[in-house]
Amino acid sequence: MSNGTSPEVAALQADIERTREELAQTVDQLAAKLDVKSRVRDRVTGPDGKPTPAVTSVGAGVVAGLAAMLVLWLWGRR
Repeated sequence: MSNGTSPEVAALQADIERTREELAQTVDQLAAKLDVKSRVRDRVTGPDGKPTPAVTSVGAGVVAGLAAMLVLWLWGRR
């Protein structure tokens, strides 16, 4: 080696650097799993940032159900 280190030391340093990179990737993956807000946002929006059709359908179903309950409640008050 030109810097005066033995091949064993250079191999050990390379192994340490590789381990550091793997650890950094693992920490990043764990942080992503713990970011619940981003995970939920990613599931309910498409790549364009608009709600997915499933979310839109559920929202429409909730509104329709509430409207039906209101109509039935008002009908019963007659």
